[in-house]
Amino acid sequence: MTVCTTTGSAESAAPAGGAEFIIAADGSYAARLAQAGGGGDADDAWRVERWTLDGPEPYAVPLPLDQPEEPGTGVLPMTDGRVLIHRAVAERQMFSLLYPTGPGTGELPLGAVECATLRLLPPSPCGARAYALATGEHTTAVWLVAGGAFGPELVAEVPGHCSGGVWLDRTGRMLALDRAHEGRTKAVAVDLARGGEMSPLLQIAEDSDDRLLLADPGSGLILVRSDAPGHDRLGWGVLGSTLPVRFPEALRIADCAVAPFAVQPGELLNPEQSVVALRVDGAAGTWLALWRPGERQPRHLTAPDGWLAGSGRWTADGVLRLPYSTGAVPCGVARLTAPPPMPCEPHPQAIVEPVKAAAQRPIPLQQAPLVGRVTTG
Repeated sequence: MTVCTTTGSAESAAPAGGAEFIIAADGSYAARLAQAGGGGDADDAWRVERWTLDGPEPYAVPLPLDQPEEPGTGVLPMTDGRVLIHRAVAERQMFSLLYPTGPGTGELPLGAVECATLRLLPPSPCGARAYALATGEHTTAVWLVAGGAFGPELVAEVPGHCSGGVWLDRTGRMLALDRAHEGRTKAVAVDLARGGEMSPLLQIAEDSDDRLLLADPGSGLILVRSDAPGHDRLGWGVLGSTLPVRFPEALRIADCAVAPFAVQPGELLNPEQSVVALRVDGAAGTWLALWRPGERQPRHLTAPDGWLAGSGRWTADGVLRLPYSTGAVPCGVARLTAPPPMPCEPHPQAIVEPVKAAAQRPIPLQQAPLVGRVTTG
């Protein structure tokens, strides 16, 4: 296993931690809300900061405007280098695209959505569109807020209250949402190209809450969180498979919160060999773990100083890129090579038998997203 670090210059020192760090769909850019200085001063106004990640060295460019941004402002990098910004003004959710223009910042207003609250979804795999989720009293609306022809466009309306947001394909057509309905939460697939047609995606047991955390379209590997084993557990399965979801003991770390944030791509039809990057939070701090579904134990690693915790992306050749920011290195990326697989050996995994269909055929993840659709309602 090798670790190396690349650094780049930045026009401002961004504090470690801070606002959420979002990486574009193809890994070319990233964006976050950062402060101009080291924090604590009156002049440390919040502004958008774009990181360029696809060159020989990463570098950050601030995108300041005449007025500072509010701390809760949302940002999302597009693959063309522009950054989508989401501002809440009273009952209006406003969107613009920011981009560097020489010494200044250009802004292209996109329009607004009239609603009380709204949040951006993870970057669409296509890189050219951006979506947002707005939860109403009885339904949840999916809005196309960038990449459309005429400003924000309502593309789907799902009964119930939805959270989460995981892309199931490489085109940005199939979106998984965790839908709370009639007292239970189940992941559903929403087809954005067919007016929001909805199909069941994850139902481990009839009386369980089943949420989808991550999905890799290539291998089919998915990471889930469910209370089907009797209490809330982290588990894994294969999209569209009839095999049961497994809840390995390896993902239970005493007195720690464990959250997957990146799945190694490229393991076609071989999900057990895909490396999953995990963020681990405990009394001793925050660190990194790497784990394959086919291995008995995760490998615990020290995170780089100033890691923007929970952010990172695997490259196609098996390198995990971890962004970090410190006083000495305001814009850096640590690189971690995927370890070789451990020898295969049996390891304990709780297996939850799936719900039986009418024909008594096990469908733990229901059907693949493009099969067996049912319309909303």
